[in-house]
Amino acid sequence: MGLSNSMFVSGFTIARNAVKADYPLKEAIYSILPLCDELIVAVGKSEDNTLAYVRSFNEPKIKIIETTWDDSLREGGKVLATETNKAMDAISPHADWCFYIQADECLNDKDIDALRLQMEKYKDDERVEGLLFNYTHFYGSYNYIADSRSWYRHEIRIIKNLPSTYSYKDAQGFRINNRKLNVKKANAFIFHYGWVKNPVLQLEKLKQARKLWHSDDFIAKEYEKIQAFDYANVDSLTLFKGHHPKVMLPRIKDQNWAFDYNISKKNMTLKKHLLYLIEKLTGIRIGEYKNYKLI
Repeated sequence: MGLSNSMFVSGFTIARNAVKADYPLKEAIYSILPLCDELIVAVGKSEDNTLAYVRSFNEPKIKIIETTWDDSLREGGKVLATETNKAMDAISPHADWCFYIQADECLNDKDIDALRLQMEKYKDDERVEGLLFNYTHFYGSYNYIADSRSWYRHEIRIIKNLPSTYSYKDAQGFRINNRKLNVKKANAFIFHYGWVKNPVLQLEKLKQARKLWHSDDFIAKEYEKIQAFDYANVDSLTLFKGHHPKVMLPRIKDQNWAFDYNISKKNMTLKKHLLYLIEKLTGIRIGEYKNYKLI
């Protein structure tokens, strides 16, 4: 069992063309597996061997459901929420908590014990509908993190198994009965690796992702002369001084491209730079969008 006999936790995620675009899907799944009693993977019909890849994990906790993505749902990335809801529908009715992880995210393994305590603390607290995670966004390589206002700082990744809860918009957050969830802090970090891979594969991943918002013709025209993604076009980076999850270490060791960046360089308007400096000095992000209600 993942936590204890008195608490049942279901993990869930979605995947399609994960091999082709080099998503760290296995690492994402295994990062939360110690906390889960089951883990639902909704695998969409793919152009690669994503299904065989997930089957190769040979992990008894993993339950695969096969789905077909509706590519007509391009507006606002709706298909991502639709597929996430399919995964949620397959969760055990006995689940107390549901742990959502995206295919390019990993739970920081150093936070597992603190997270377990939060889950136990709020399991029977009816006021709490979810747990809010801190985010670290890696960019360009495993040595740099994005630190500007362009990147969200917090998001819900654990929710109670409550009726009427659904994935919202492009599956970045959740709603219950058309309102934001009431959440407590998870005391844990999610590491986001969506912008760290070989520049050729990063371009493939970006094209694949943007197809969820735009037509095939639009994508083909926009990228027809581009062979690899240019990581240099970023507004602000800083050095990462912590430790990566153990599940990511083999992937990090196999890094086959180089990226160096002058962290003193800030590609921002005067207004954005001022807001950036205020946030660094005070910890307050003025005008921050909050996809949740912290209680």
